[in-house]
Amino acid sequence: MMIRSLSSFDKPPTIPRTLARSMARWYNAAAGDQVHSMDPTHDHMRILVVDDDPPSVKMTAFLLREEGYEVLAANNGRDALLLLEREKPDLVLLDVMMPGLDGFETLRQIRSHDPIPVIFLSAKGETADRVAGLEIGADDYLAKPFEPSELLARVKAVLRRTEAYALGDSSDRIESGGIRLDPLTNRAELATGRTVELTPIECRLLHCVMRNAGRVLTHDQLLNSVWGTNYGGYPNQIAVYVRRLRTKIEEDPDHPQRLVTVRGVGYRFELD
Repeated sequence: MMIRSLSSFDKPPTIPRTLARSMARWYNAAAGDQVHSMDPTHDHMRILVVDDDPPSVKMTAFLLREEGYEVLAANNGRDALLLLEREKPDLVLLDVMMPGLDGFETLRQIRSHDPIPVIFLSAKGETADRVAGLEIGADDYLAKPFEPSELLARVKAVLRRTEAYALGDSSDRIESGGIRLDPLTNRAELATGRTVELTPIECRLLHCVMRNAGRVLTHDQLLNSVWGTNYGGYPNQIAVYVRRLRTKIEEDPDHPQRLVTVRGVGYRFELD
């Protein structure tokens, strides 16, 4: 599988020595451009890599191809939006610091019409940066430099969660507290009749609290249910997604009536 891109990267990537050691097992398994998928479920999964640093794009694309993914690439936000519309990938890996249209603004434009999963890859790794990325609508945020194994684990986790919902049946649909949630379409119909679009993570989080309506769910319970048992999460991560959900399902997000905070414990979905 070849990389399809709006830009060409002709120079070989320069990879830091420590990262090169971490990548050794992938390079040892490489055989030209032929892909040997380590997981057949990856077949036909396409990932769009957006970064203005050609070596980073080549390195990331190589890792993903070796895992059996098809890779598209763009070196700026505007080209990424065009590729997203034309190619319909399954996941976007998005750098933050890019000239022109940066990663944050690119995601804002994506989220205006598309719930596709997005993972930020950025050298800006402070908690405030991560929170900002999640608030805009990212499904995950990974700071550079990162271990190849961690990147692949995050990619697999996000795609696995998305695929699980896409393959769900009618029993996954749920109605509670005047809200009808359909995980197949990532949409929620409110009591007012208004329909809101949700990202896959928002949909899973809302589904989790709705099926446990009236019960207080702790931070750890929500992380384990929505992100998986091996996901550590970031400080304030749950609060960020709860705040995003409230802006979509509550009449007054500052005074929520459905998704309420139980101070010092967690969150509860109220029926009345």
